[in-house]
Amino acid sequence: MSVARPAAADTIRPGWRPWRDPLLWLAAGFAALVFGLPLTKPLFAAWFPQLERPFYEADSFPALVVAHVALVGASSLIAIVIGVAAGIFVTRRAGAEFRGLVETVTAMGQTFPPVAVLAISVPLLGFGAWPALIALSLYGLLPIVENTIAGLEQVPPAARDAAEGMGMGPARRLWSVELPLAAPVILAGIRTSVAINIGTAAIASTVGARTLGTPIIVGLNGNNLAYVIQGAVVVGTLAVLADLAFGRVTDLLQRWKKA
Repeated sequence: MSVARPAAADTIRPGWRPWRDPLLWLAAGFAALVFGLPLTKPLFAAWFPQLERPFYEADSFPALVVAHVALVGASSLIAIVIGVAAGIFVTRRAGAEFRGLVETVTAMGQTFPPVAVLAISVPLLGFGAWPALIALSLYGLLPIVENTIAGLEQVPPAARDAAEGMGMGPARRLWSVELPLAAPVILAGIRTSVAINIGTAAIASTVGARTLGTPIIVGLNGNNLAYVIQGAVVVGTLAVLADLAFGRVTDLLQRWKKA
């Protein structure tokens, strides 16, 4: 005679161990990199002895990180609001006929190089963060729109029917059933969009926006490879950190759905 195990036993998970969490290690490493980068000045001086100024000191790297994250955050928020709203609209009966148009427009937003959008925006808005905000918002729309549509279309019809049978209206059914079930797929699109924008935001320094691309652009213009390396390492590490953080959120959503 077999003895059934308590159901609670299946839900027991090992305790969280911070010292074994790669996200925390990467976050700590990124903070050490950003704040400790000035300590590597002798290293770059020895590596590039031909350069008079081998370390970028016009701005502090912590300040550049804050400005970079603020620009990416603002543009990503705009892309999320517009992209999710557009994805919801074209999956409703009233907006189904506009789906082709929406997909074409968002695809064009990523087809045009960000530099071209910056070049068009600068005469209208001037130099600074505004042209970069527009370019990054347009560039980040496509994965969000596509994943929102895909996520909502993957919601099981049985779930919709059950919600309708419980007396839920279209709006409540969307917020209480469809969006929660589609959330992991939508988040995957947001994850891709943010990762793209973190790297692309570096180009915004060409129009006067203050980002981690500033030392890269200055280094390219002045034939200073040390500046390029310093900016690129920080941008790359930030992109990896953001991607890992979104992966953690996605895992939590998947666990919540199974609970």
